[in-house]
Amino acid sequence: MDARIKSGHDGPAWMIDSFHLRPYRTTDEDATIALWLETWQQAYPSIDFVARVTWWRERWRSELVPNAAIIVAEQAGKLVGFVTIDGKGYLDQLVVAPDHWGTKLATVLVDEAKRLSPDSITLLVNTDNIRAIRFYERNAFAHAGKDVNPTSGRPVLRMEWKAKT
Repeated sequence: MDARIKSGHDGPAWMIDSFHLRPYRTTDEDATIALWLETWQQAYPSIDFVARVTWWRERWRSELVPNAAIIVAEQAGKLVGFVTIDGKGYLDQLVVAPDHWGTKLATVLVDEAKRLSPDSITLLVNTDNIRAIRFYERNAFAHAGKDVNPTSGRPVLRMEWKAKT
């Protein structure tokens, strides 16, 4: 898939950014881990995500890679985003490089997750991540309850998308 996006925040409105989506390859591991670290550190600078990289790499290898479809977005040979969706329709990770925040990249990745899980998608999002909650609301996700993240102890909002019937 090739997507073309008008970008207004990084340069003139006429500038075109292009990227393409493809399935994850094991050779993408270091780039996905680095992007995860960069993105979460930007979103939550008070949390030491560097200290969590070993844990995250193990979780990535043992839980996500074997159990989820992982679609990556590349631009000029660089990984700029990815989404994971398992066979039950659980979206565990939507990660977009900070310099692509505010573009259509996240929407394209969510649309790909919807294509892979055409009936419904569920996810958990930190309740203090207002930007992400608004994004999911704009993409037809509804609030479906509250919970606590078992790893971080942070309160999370359960959100769900269902295909229109």
